Amino acid sequence: MANKHTVEKIGGTSMSRFGELMDNILIAGRKGSELYNRLFVVSAYGGITNMLLENKKTGAPGIYGFFAADDPAWEEQLEATRSKMLEINHSFASLKLDVPAADAFVNERMDGIKVCLKNLRTLRSFGHLKEKDYLPASREFLSAVGEAHSAFNSVSILRNNGVNAVLVDLSGWKDNDIASMDEMIRRNLAGLDFSSCMPIITGYAKCAEGVMSTFDRGYSEITFSRTAVATMASEGVIHKEYHLSTGDPKLIGEDKVKIIGHTNFDIADQLADMAMEAIHPKAAKEMERKNIPIRVKNAFDPENPGTLISANYVSPVPRVEMICGRQDVLGIEVFDTDMVGQSGYDHILTGKLEECGISYICKNTNANTITHYVSTKSKRLDECLKKIQDRLPHAKVRTREVAIVSVIGSNMKLPGFLHRASGALAAAGINVLALTQCMRQVNIQFVLERDDYRQAQIELHREFVEKENA
Repeated sequence: MANKHTVEKIGGTSMSRFGELMDNILIAGRKGSELYNRLFVVSAYGGITNMLLENKKTGAPGIYGFFAADDPAWEEQLEATRSKMLEINHSFASLKLDVPAADAFVNERMDGIKVCLKNLRTLRSFGHLKEKDYLPASREFLSAVGEAHSAFNSVSILRNNGVNAVLVDLSGWKDNDIASMDEMIRRNLAGLDFSSCMPIITGYAKCAEGVMSTFDRGYSEITFSRTAVATMASEGVIHKEYHLSTGDPKLIGEDKVKIIGHTNFDIADQLADMAMEAIHPKAAKEMERKNIPIRVKNAFDPENPGTLISANYVSPVPRVEMICGRQDVLGIEVFDTDMVGQSGYDHILTGKLEECGISYICKNTNANTITHYVSTKSKRLDECLKKIQDRLPHAKVRTREVAIVSVIGSNMKLPGFLHRASGALAAAGINVLALTQCMRQVNIQFVLERDDYRQAQIELHREFVEKENA
C-alpha cells in the first residue's frame, strides 16, 4: 500500500534557478509539517554534467572525453569545471548558502578526482591496464560529483532557511562497499522520518550494476523511480521547465498548445520514442508495475496540477493528445528481389542493428523492400551499414536523411483520421514519404522530408487540436 509521501525529481536547468524553486516548490509558503513527506531527487546544475563528461547535444568532450582520448587537456577541463562549480556556489550566497563549506566540498571532491585520474594515467603508461578496466569507473565517479554538489548546496540553503533538510548522498564517495541500487537507496534512507525531514537525494547512485554503463545520462530518473518504488510513494513528481503540452509551444505558439492533463504510461513510451521523454522508459516501467502514478509539472507554474501519467487511463472521448517529432532520423532502405517469400530476412537486418547497438524507431516493409528508421546520433552507423551489405551482397542498401512527425493519443479512434491528416499535409504542399500505424491506434508516424518537419507539426496541430478545441 502506498504511503503518504511523494518522491519528486528536479532537473538540472531548474536547479540552476534555485531561488525560484524555493518559492515555487521546496518551501512555497509551507510551514512546519507541511514542508515534509516529500523526497527530492536532484540533478547536477545545468551544464555541469556536460563539462564533466561530454556535451550531450554536440558531443564536445568534457573531462571524461579528454581523459578517455588520452588528451592532457583533461586537467585544464577539470579546473574549468571546478571554477564553474565555485562560481555557482557564490551565486547562491544571497540564498544563505554556506559558501565556504560549499567551496570546501567542491575542492575536496575535485582534488580527489584529479589525483585519481593522474594515478590511472600513470598506471596506463606502464601498459598493464586496459581501457575497459578503468574508463567505466572513471565515467561513474565523474558523473557522481555533479549531483553531490547540487545536493550538498540544496541542503545547506534549505537548513539555513528553516527547513530540516537531510543530505542523502548515494554517490558512494570513498566507500569501498558496493551494493545494488535498491540496497543503496534503502540503506541511506533507513531511519529517516519523512514526516519531519526533507531528504535531498543525489540523482547519481553508486551501485553494483554501474548506473552509467546501464542507463548512461538517464540515471537520475532511474534513481527517482527506484526511490519511489523502494518507499512505495503515493506519487512520483517530475518538475520540468515546461508543461507536457499538445505540441512544442516554441514551434506552434504558446497561445495554441494545451496542457495534456492526463495520459498513460503507453503514451509516455511513444513520446520517448520521439525523443520527447516525459520520463526515461526504463524508469517508468517499475513505477507502472507498482501502480505509482507520475505527475509532470512545470517547476515555474506551481499552481497548475500538470499532467498525470497513470497505468490505465484512456481518454473517454477520441482525441489527439500530442503532435511531436524528431529530425535526427536516417532511413536505412534495403531492396532485394530475393526477399519476397523468404522467411527471416528481416531478422538478418535487425541482427546487424543489434550487433552495433542500434535500436530503430519504426520500419516499413513490402515484398522486396525493408526500411528501418534510426537516429542519426546512433554510434557505429557506418559499421552497421557495412555489415548489412557484406551479409547481403546482392541487396541494394541506401540511406536517406528524413524526419518523423507523430500524432499520439490514448484513444485516437477518430473516423476519417488518416484522411484528415493526409489532407491537412497535402493542403500545405507536404509530401508523405512513408507512414506507420499499429492496429492499437495510439499513434501514427509520418516520414517526411526534413524541410517539412516544422510545418507538418503546425498543420497537424491545427487540424487535430485547435479545430477540436474551437
